[in-house]
This record gives sequence, C-alpha cells and structure tokens, in this order.
Amino acid sequence: MPLPRHWTEAADSTIKAMRAEGASWAAIGVALDLSRNTVIERGRRIHAAAPLRYEIVARQAEDRDAIDDPHRPALCAGHELTWRLLTDATVLDGTLYRQPRNIADQI
Repeated sequence: MPLPRHWTEAADSTIKAMRAEGASWAAIGVALDLSRNTVIERGRRIHAAAPLRYEIVARQAEDRDAIDDPHRPALCAGHELTWRLLTDATVLDGTLYRQPRNIADQI
C-alpha cells in the first residue's frame, strides 16, 4: 500500500496559483514532479478552481475593453478570441481556423 503524501503549504499555494492562472493539471504535475491524478485530487480537496474560460481568453487578449464593449462590431467566423474560447483544452487546442472556400469558386 502506498504511503500517504504529506502536503506542504508551498505545494498547496503553487497548485492554487497555477490553477488560477489557467494552467492545466498536467502542467502543475510537472512543476511539482507529481502525477496529474495526484495533483487533481489535491486540487479538489483544497478547492483550487480554474478560472472561467472567459477570464482566460480576456487575460490573453491585447485589448480587454474591446471584448466587453456591447457596441463593437461582430467578430468574423474563426476570430482568434472566439476560436480559442471554443478550442482551448480540446483536441483542436492550438490549431488555426481554416476559412471555408466558396463552393461557387470550386465549380
């Protein structure tokens, strides 16, 4: 049977800080030299919640005010902000949006 892990305040604060910045459980595990599942379990016990996706995208945006402006023009399909919101932490993470070709041009 494995021995119980003795958690330190430093490790707990690292988990909370990295999670608040939007780091993945795997990245936190690498930083602490622990398995992803060990870090997930500890994070749940200390309530280390990830920020909302909107907060992550807003933090990465150059102009944060432009996101919240209700009078801004509509964003085009595949815009960087909306595309990241849809694809972060999925298989498509880091891929670029491919603009569809006009079907009439292909005929």
